[in-house]
Amino acid sequence: MENNLNLLSIGDASLDVFITPTETETYCKIDDKECFICFSYGDKIPAKDLEFSIGGNAANNAVGARRLGINSSAVITLGSDNIGNQIIEKLKKENVDTRFVFQKEGIQSNYSTIINYLGERTIFTFKDDFDYSLPELPHVPWVYLTSMGDSFRPAYAQIASFIRENPDIKLAFNPGSRQLRAVKDLDEILSLSHIIYINRKEAEIITNFEDSHGREKDLLKSVVEKGPKTAIITDGGNGSFAFDGSTFFRAQAMPIDAYERTGAGDSFGAGCLAALIKGKPLSDALLWGTLNSASVIGFVGSQKGLLRENEMPKWIERAKSCNLKVEQF
Repeated sequence: MENNLNLLSIGDASLDVFITPTETETYCKIDDKECFICFSYGDKIPAKDLEFSIGGNAANNAVGARRLGINSSAVITLGSDNIGNQIIEKLKKENVDTRFVFQKEGIQSNYSTIINYLGERTIFTFKDDFDYSLPELPHVPWVYLTSMGDSFRPAYAQIASFIRENPDIKLAFNPGSRQLRAVKDLDEILSLSHIIYINRKEAEIITNFEDSHGREKDLLKSVVEKGPKTAIITDGGNGSFAFDGSTFFRAQAMPIDAYERTGAGDSFGAGCLAALIKGKPLSDALLWGTLNSASVIGFVGSQKGLLRENEMPKWIERAKSCNLKVEQF
């Protein structure tokens, strides 16, 4: 293991701007099947809040794991612009290894505009046409592979080759929206994955499940049949579900109202993965992920609320006091 690194987080990073419009300027319809947030065409819409934050799945994972005591390194391609400079500065401030973060001329770094409304978020993302060619990677215990832009396939093929050549390295996979739109191209990565983190809708896409409600065990089994040794599926307020090939687990959600949900999934994955890297059982990992996510949704942005290692015991006690359960089912 080089320089005591425990984890490589491979994927994207971005600069996120959060806009909170006033409710009086907004029409919103929310039900189980159709949800809309609407603004009058051509209007100037006042916002009551504006915040900036570093985000992106790989950056969130690297920072989240590092705060929980894992020596992490980010493998990210950025533009040679001010946004890229800000992202690198933030990663360094969080003590994330940045030797594999590269800035390239002629491209723009990723950028997102996020509308925060009633605790939920609507995200507009910009991703330039990146060349995701990867450097020679160090031998580490864990690799976390997550979302990239449309030109992700060569990089994913390079990661697959790297894992095949180093079968002792454990691959954690968290596909992004562009990968799920090309789900047929994920077969090799899925077959090499030690663990996969996805939400219910993403699991249904991967397995071609039409409606998995009430059939969580069947859904988990179907995901594992795609190759991952362990499947973890998050489901918002319904908590999370996991299957390691022999035992099913269910974790309740922490009873906390969300202020802003960006990064909830990434923080869950970072907390869960940090626990596993530390050798904790899957049930404890689900608890760590649940608590990390509960903290993050209390703040604007995907990183401000990420827990630090010395904060986790207090949150575990808080979970016990509200009788939060992680159990087999």
